[in-house]
Amino acid sequence: MLSVVAMLAWVPAAQAIELAEVMEQLARTTSGEAKFVEQRHVQGLSKPLQSSGTLSFTAPHRFERRTLEPKPEAMIVDGNQVTLSRGGRSRQMTLDAVPEMALMVEAIRGTLNGDTAALRRSFKPIVSGSLAQWSVQLEPQDARLAAQLSYIQLSGRRGELRAVEVQMADGDRTLMSIEPVERTPAPK
Repeated sequence: MLSVVAMLAWVPAAQAIELAEVMEQLARTTSGEAKFVEQRHVQGLSKPLQSSGTLSFTAPHRFERRTLEPKPEAMIVDGNQVTLSRGGRSRQMTLDAVPEMALMVEAIRGTLNGDTAALRRSFKPIVSGSLAQWSVQLEPQDARLAAQLSYIQLSGRRGELRAVEVQMADGDRTLMSIEPVERTPAPK
């Protein structure tokens, strides 16, 4: 998997963009589905943990992550409610009860909604690239959360989110590559 830096290395500096331009592109898509492959690099493990599955989003509040491999599990966020399912069991909670999860969800949902204000409430966004190939690094503003999370790097092409990198303060790192699923038009 290419690093975000390597993907953006070819972009000329003259084509620098603003956060609002990226968010405008993203806001045009109100729902979508994708496949993902994620590698989690954990301190003390000799190789990354890998998982894969599907993602879906319906603006403005619903986000689903269904892991298919290595074991089926799901996380469904609808508004402030989160449902986690694994091994035939489900657990519900509010995002307010888990600030770290709320921060991650806000980063993803805010990006998919093209909501600049939501991102700026909790993060310091740093934008690079062009509309053809962009990257937004989100650094948490809250010192307590910054002690756990170094940054979230979101990368994409035009109005599509294509990669998410989460760098934890303890050195653990997660890289998720996202491949949008093309919807087939309904028969006429």
